[in-house]
Order: sequence, then structure tokens, then C-alpha cells
Amino acid sequence: MTQKIVPNIWFDRNAGEAGEFYAAALPKTKAHVAMRYPDELPASQAGMEGQPVVVDVEVDGFHLTLINSDDTYRPTPAISFILNFDPLMFDGDADAARAALDATWDALSDGGAALMPLGEYPFSPRFGWVADRYGVSWQLMLTRPEGDPRPFVIPQIMFANDVEGKAREAAELYTSLLPDAGVGTVIPRPTGGVMFGEFRVGEQWFSIMDSDIPHRFGFTPGVSLEVRCEDQAEIDRLWDALSAVPEAEACGWLVDRFGVSWQIVPANIGELLSRPGGYQRMLGMKKLIIADF
Repeated sequence: MTQKIVPNIWFDRNAGEAGEFYAAALPKTKAHVAMRYPDELPASQAGMEGQPVVVDVEVDGFHLTLINSDDTYRPTPAISFILNFDPLMFDGDADAARAALDATWDALSDGGAALMPLGEYPFSPRFGWVADRYGVSWQLMLTRPEGDPRPFVIPQIMFANDVEGKAREAAELYTSLLPDAGVGTVIPRPTGGVMFGEFRVGEQWFSIMDSDIPHRFGFTPGVSLEVRCEDQAEIDRLWDALSAVPEAEACGWLVDRFGVSWQIVPANIGELLSRPGGYQRMLGMKKLIIADF
């Protein structure tokens, strides 16, 4: 699957361990260390030399990036990951899909906490929402095969608290900026906002919702959305359109007007960082300038 946006998840010095955990806990998943810290690091990263800095996880063709850093940020349920256990993935065998869902639930629940207990709900005969041992949130859903097909992994963005009611506006903004993108089904909440909605970027699908109850969490850089850009012109265009918090700009990171964190990076960021001094030069940038690597 061509993937324009890669979710990044922040870990406190245990991304390598987490990659191994997800490879064992999630079906059709593999993980590998994609990049290690260089030998020369600033004082704030002392002790990380040679350790993984990026761990790539592939879940049934969907890419996630685990960032190995410190305890500055934590993921929250504001951005979670829906896992669609469609019987069509299991040769039409609903019992096999349910068994795979239950096994995944057991694995993710080990050391984690249920946010919505595993059971039957009006929208699914088998559903549960769990925060795993690392704080990453997963929604496991047994999908009815008669519906339109969707990927196994769908990130969900939940707008709550001071941005409650902004789900549709955000989806329209994001799809206006990205190629081959559009808003799909949107089911309004009777009290206002979006009860459930979705948007597409290429072959990727995202879910959106407005929460009509207050939460003690919101968006953080614990989960960010990395956009891989073809050239400097695309970086400049997305940066100008999305960045709304100047003090949050650093190393290609920005925060938009809804509080969602993004990383706007060149498609060949791995090669640029592997150049002598490339990592150190990135640390001095806000918006990434390809020519300066």
C-alpha cells in the first residue's frame, strides 16, 4: 500500500522492546530497527549513542514508526488505531476472525488497561478499546463483511475538550492539502459534531469523531503524523498551511490549529540523516530545508 502519512509514536527509551512486542502481539506484523543514534549527540541525548532512534513496524502492509527518545511525551487515546478484523481477511471465516481478534486483545491487554471492555456493541458484534503497556490505544473491531472494504489498520483522530466539534473542519482541511484525498462518510451526532466520520488519503483511511464528553487528555506529540514530501516546494506548502504554534516548531515538527502534531519531512529523510553531520544539522532546523543537509 502506498502510504503518504506514517503515524509516529513516541517511546521512553524502549522502542526496540516495543517493536518486538507488536511483532508478536499483532497479526501479520514485523518490526526492525531502521536507524540508530550517531556517536555524537547533544547533552540532552547523552547515553543514547548507538541505540535505536527509529523502529519501523509494518502491520499487514501499514507502516508505523516508533521513536526512541525520553519521557517528554506520551501517547493518548486522542489518536488511536482501529484494527478491522474482517472475516474476508480469513477466507470468509467469521469464527477465525473473532479468534484472531480475541488473541490480539489478550496480547495487547497484558500490562495494559481496557478503555471499553471487549464485548458486543450496537456497531459491532465484537469490539474493545485498550491502551497497551506503552500507553498506545487500539480499537479492535469485528467487521461485518457486507460493508465496504477497509484496511486492517485505520488511525482514529478524536476531537475533544477545546477542539470538540472540529472533526469535520479538520478532515476538510487535511484532504484539501494532500493529493488524491477526500472526505468519506460523516455521521452527525444529534447534539452536534461528528459521531463517526472518515477521510481518505490515497489508499489510506482515517477515522474522525467528536467526543461530547470532557477528557483529561488531548493531542500530544506522543502520536504525530509524518507526511513524506516529494520536494522542498511540498514541504513549504504544507508547513505554511498547517503550522499554528510557532513555539512547537522544531526538527520538521509542527502543531496545527487543532493541536495535532505533524512531521513534514522529505521522502528521503533517512538518506539525508545518514549523511555526515546530517543528524546534527537537522537538530538546528525548524522547517526542514533539504539543501541544508
